[in-house]
Amino acid sequence: MNRADVTIVGAGAAGMFCAIEAARRGRRVVVLDHARAAGEKIRISGGGRCNFTNLSTAPERFLSQNPRFGLSALRRFTPIDFIARLDAAGIGWHEKTLGQLFCNGSARQIVGLLLADMAAAGVDLRLDTGIESVARSADGFTVETNGGPLTSQALVVASGGKSIPKMGASALGYRLAEQFGLPLVETRPALVPLTFGGAALEGMAALAGISVTAEVLARGARFAEGLLFTHRGLSGPSILQASSYWREGDGLTIDLAAGCDIAAALKAARQVNGRVAVRTALARHIPEQLARQIEASAGLGSTMLADQSNAAIDQIAARIKAWQVVPTGSEGYRTAEVTLGGVSTDALDARTMAARAVPGLYFIGEVVDVTGWLGGYNFQWAWSSGWAAGQVV
Repeated sequence: MNRADVTIVGAGAAGMFCAIEAARRGRRVVVLDHARAAGEKIRISGGGRCNFTNLSTAPERFLSQNPRFGLSALRRFTPIDFIARLDAAGIGWHEKTLGQLFCNGSARQIVGLLLADMAAAGVDLRLDTGIESVARSADGFTVETNGGPLTSQALVVASGGKSIPKMGASALGYRLAEQFGLPLVETRPALVPLTFGGAALEGMAALAGISVTAEVLARGARFAEGLLFTHRGLSGPSILQASSYWREGDGLTIDLAAGCDIAAALKAARQVNGRVAVRTALARHIPEQLARQIEASAGLGSTMLADQSNAAIDQIAARIKAWQVVPTGSEGYRTAEVTLGGVSTDALDARTMAARAVPGLYFIGEVVDVTGWLGGYNFQWAWSSGWAAGQVV
């Protein structure tokens, strides 16, 4: 068909969920995507098991110029609501740390559920379909594709962000927003490993593959999760979380032994057996290679623990508990899990996701300036924003 009630650009989490909701209301829905398969980000997420939501969803765990914008959608379609759909479909799931929920089996189960629900509701899914232009028409919107024109009353932009371009991510959604006069908030990679240079990188590269439980502080935001040393710098959940807050030129303060009082531990060890090396005492609390590097960088005249004054021990502990580093950059959209920024929420209705100044036009999911923390928050935003638009388009 070349005419529909609703055209949705993007067959990702938000786009497919919106399509299901709208079609169940009796709307004729067409979903367009240039990819050969729908839901590819769902498929690869969570190590192939999809961290599909988080039980701790709250507004302070989303970044936006208007942090309260997402409240309406998130409160009306909650993690419990999405879980109910998985339960009804017989898809098993489990909770990991910090409220993160994953499939027991493959993330393909969620993609399969969405595809099945779309088919049952009569959604027309058109993959491998390139979009050449979009224009307002007397009937609403006309989308020119490589398969011909498609006219509809409503247009929903669910094209995602710029993250992971090898999977086909593009700036299409932002271009459409600009075309119709909607303002954009600057976009940048988020939930992304950070890179370093010079002596700092040499030290990190020597520890590549080693992980610790760390607390990372960036612009007042504090995250205590895993940290991984890499050949390019630092990664792991705590760093990915901090990357959403970090800006070029900023430093990070890192506690490489979160939950452990290193100074007290070293002083106690000195009392018990002062003849051990500092690195040996440290290795009881942090990885041995890191302990050796800390000892070597401390410039100690003697490495025997008994020879260290309280002040010297405090300085050694500070190298671990308050490590100061300045990233040179990030790995960029190539490895970023999401895109920060996007279509300004000032231009959208928080209840319906509609563009205030352009009747019939909607933006949902990652393309909007709402970015969640690591741990299922961005998928929940996709479900909630897609659901909200699906009730009204």
